[in-house]
Amino acid sequence: MALTELSFTFKADDPKPLPVEWSHTGVVGSGDMEVMFERKDLDGAVEFKVITPVTGFDQVWEKVLDRFVRDSGLADVSVEINDNNATPVVVGMRMRQAVEEARKEA
Repeated sequence: MALTELSFTFKADDPKPLPVEWSHTGVVGSGDMEVMFERKDLDGAVEFKVITPVTGFDQVWEKVLDRFVRDSGLADVSVEINDNNATPVVVGMRMRQAVEEARKEA
């Protein structure tokens, strides 16, 4: 199976950096994804690397992740997402879960 790598960078209007150095949530499985956070000094930005077997959905990923950053305030973090056909709703849910768990770890 060929994988596609997508890269995006966004900035939150009201940045709220994560209190942990790194975090991992989820598993790569049918219709699911894993999310890994690494805190970095990115001048308030969030860098995303998405590895997915699905092609042609770059704009959907961009919209979902941009909205997520604006809603969550995520900042100064590098995010790696390993996707296995997750729908946009699952992406949003897993991202919210990942941030919530990372903020609880502190």
